[in-house]
Amino acid sequence: MNFNLTQIPERTTQPRKHGLTMVMDKGLSFGEAENFISVAEPHTDIVKLGFGTSFVTPNLRKKIELYQSHNIPVYFGGTLFEAFLIRNQFDDYIAMCKDYKIDVIEVSDGSINIPHSEKCGYIEKISKYATVYSEVGSKDAAHILPPYKWIELMTAELSAGSSYVIAEAREAGNVGIYRGSGEVREGLVQEILTKIPAEKILWEAPQKAQQLYFLELVGCNVNLGNIAPNEVIPLEAMRIGLRGDTFDLYLNK
Repeated sequence: MNFNLTQIPERTTQPRKHGLTMVMDKGLSFGEAENFISVAEPHTDIVKLGFGTSFVTPNLRKKIELYQSHNIPVYFGGTLFEAFLIRNQFDDYIAMCKDYKIDVIEVSDGSINIPHSEKCGYIEKISKYATVYSEVGSKDAAHILPPYKWIELMTAELSAGSSYVIAEAREAGNVGIYRGSGEVREGLVQEILTKIPAEKILWEAPQKAQQLYFLELVGCNVNLGNIAPNEVIPLEAMRIGLRGDTFDLYLNK
């Protein structure tokens, strides 16, 4: 850090196992990615190339190699996995990930319906040669899962080989663990945490109020995802009590 302050909570250090900040790149240019890394590298643990943007992003390989050269893991959004899967191109998808030296793979079913046992089969298969992040929850706001079902699905996916389970919210933060207004479904979240270790859950939390909720509930080392590139520094400040929203969290008065 740039100067000394007391009463700053202890953050996990990179490479982190928890306290992750997952950043969503929805189509940054190579130059924008360079600028992003110049300021946010110490606080970025993994970058997701959002939904299917990788298919249409110019200079994709060059940008992926840039992130990788700074030891920032990169992975393709789960929607791209589903796009390959529904076209019966699973093997093509795996080959493509290997070609780009992508060793983190998201397995999701937010846009398509597949039997959960089949999803777990993909997780088990992929986890033998890559780190798996599996996403639970639907992108359809009308499809609401009861808490016991979230727990059941997360437990099965972790058992199948997922390193982390992602709690679905979309890039807008208005489905899954959130209501359409963006408000956290608090009962759902708190019930999930009675059965699933917080260190194993990556909460998609693109909105500041959502990030604050999880920081207050779990602590500064909660795993948060779908963070916009220009929000990484503000989030890190909020994590350690240097933003008005969390100013009093760690002070000994």
